[in-house]
Amino acid sequence: MFRPCIDLHEGRVKQIVGSTLESGTQGLITHFVSEKPATWYAELFKRDGLRGGHVIMLGPGNEEAARAALAVYPGGLQVGGGINSNNAKAWLDAGASHVIVSSWVFHGGQIDWDRLRILAQIVGKERLVLDLSCKKVGDQYLVACDRWKTLTQIEICPSTLEELANWCDEFLVHAIDREGKLTGVDLELVEKLADWSPIAVTYAGGARSIQDLYDVTRVSKGRVDLTIGSALDIFGGTGVRYSDAVEFNRRFGKRAS
Repeated sequence: MFRPCIDLHEGRVKQIVGSTLESGTQGLITHFVSEKPATWYAELFKRDGLRGGHVIMLGPGNEEAARAALAVYPGGLQVGGGINSNNAKAWLDAGASHVIVSSWVFHGGQIDWDRLRILAQIVGKERLVLDLSCKKVGDQYLVACDRWKTLTQIEICPSTLEELANWCDEFLVHAIDREGKLTGVDLELVEKLADWSPIAVTYAGGARSIQDLYDVTRVSKGRVDLTIGSALDIFGGTGVRYSDAVEFNRRFGKRAS
């Protein structure tokens, strides 16, 4: 199914090539900067019954916009970006259905099981999403953290997914090499996620046409959802009409988030 997103940078809704975030102003690649606030998109997703979309705070200065979006669509959106044990509960109280966590748990290139256990106790397994954004290295997909600057030795594989699934409700997986580049989805990764994950998975990265949504659904046998960002017309794209993505969900049904 289609999952929407609201990516926030400097308080505004943008579509950015995530791998360039740490390259400074000169190297930052921005596809789109919206004139509309995050609340406009939250209202749109609420109107169309799209649940499980993620609000991602790309750096500081985005908290106010994120809270405003969550307030518009309480229980309908997940939130990520700088989430830890100190603020996770507050984000749920602000209206997030789930908190999305990556670097705080995967710091130092390893899984910090103590931190993961604490976080799951605070928010509950059913309201935690683990971001397993990854990069392909040889035949492996390795998890990256710290805004994708740090490549860990944590491999996307059956044992990793099975173990981590004990602590969360869903996985969010960006294909780092494709995210924001409109080069097509990594169907090999999608197939592996569908075969290996015992819980719900949302894939993001490279979607450029409505055909990608059909392909992800076919390859994963409906077990992997797809986030579409830069290709969507509501984000300045030309590859996918938002109305077509919404219609896809209406035709093929929605998995509860």
